[in-house]
Amino acid sequence: MPTGGRTTLVQYLIEERRRHPEATGDLNALITDVALACKAISRKVAFGGLAGVLGSAGSGNVQGEEQKTLDVLSNQIFLRANEWGGHVAAMASEELDDISLPPGQYPRGKYLLAFDPLDGSSNIDVNVSVGSIFSITRAPDPDREATTADFLQPGREQVCAGYAIYGPSTMLVITLGSGTHGFTLDPVLGEWVLSHPDLKVPSATREFAINASNSRFWEPAVRRYVDECLAGRTGPREADFNMRWIASLVAETHRILMRGGVFLYPKDNKDPAKPGRLRLLYEASPISFLIEQAGGRASTGRSRLMDVQPEALHQRIGFVFGSADEVERIEAYHREPADDFRSPLFGKRGLFADIV
Repeated sequence: MPTGGRTTLVQYLIEERRRHPEATGDLNALITDVALACKAISRKVAFGGLAGVLGSAGSGNVQGEEQKTLDVLSNQIFLRANEWGGHVAAMASEELDDISLPPGQYPRGKYLLAFDPLDGSSNIDVNVSVGSIFSITRAPDPDREATTADFLQPGREQVCAGYAIYGPSTMLVITLGSGTHGFTLDPVLGEWVLSHPDLKVPSATREFAINASNSRFWEPAVRRYVDECLAGRTGPREADFNMRWIASLVAETHRILMRGGVFLYPKDNKDPAKPGRLRLLYEASPISFLIEQAGGRASTGRSRLMDVQPEALHQRIGFVFGSADEVERIEAYHREPADDFRSPLFGKRGLFADIV
């Protein structure tokens, strides 16, 4: 075989469909279209400044964030790749104010596709890994025109989720509810080849990722958790922890899937109008599906994220995910009586340890 005996994405999808004889093949075709969009975006990212695609687009998205040229271009690539095939009833994107219906000349399908076309785009100009994130759910009623309300489904209703990471190699990581699997793009064949089957997140870790510049805005439970990690071997955890921060959700997720860890972008009091930074439908929910299918845990910081009922298309939320033991610890700290905990050095009795 041209791939040296390794399974391609198309072969993997065919095998999955054979496990479900009632399947029509529409979901496989949609995933293939998404994968094609990711190939095209990967190529644009790889050319960088040579293609004149760096820098600001001179516009903002619905969240008030500055759009990069590649944000706009990646969004167009996603729309064009997926609107024509008759597999989607509608699409939602970080870069669009409202949902996008397929143009009238194309048939409408039974799935809803939500995506962040270029996550971490603030890193583009400094050549740090970025990616695309997507989530697929079923349209509640494919026989009528889709509405924004149709997208407001909890994460547990997803039928597929995934991300592409555009780094030293381009990878597509997906789940259809039977494990989390990584495919590497073979640049010669142009094929996605299964390179990381059945990824697993270790239940324990000694590595965490958080934006420490926001520490003055953290809730006491988060401050306590980070302080205990930073205290190292002489602290209550009796272990040294490493801290990471890339400012790219895809890159952070990929590191955790490859070697474990915990990621925190918690609710804080920096902006009371925003109950978190990351978007629920097309960032936190798909990443949660991937992490849970890899044996990890994904949470709002207080409870399972995939059980949250969305209320708005671009809803933000606090997000904690990764190694199950650490996420459970953070949830437990939130359940304890709130106080103005500042440092483990001054003593606090907790659920997991006595701190002297």
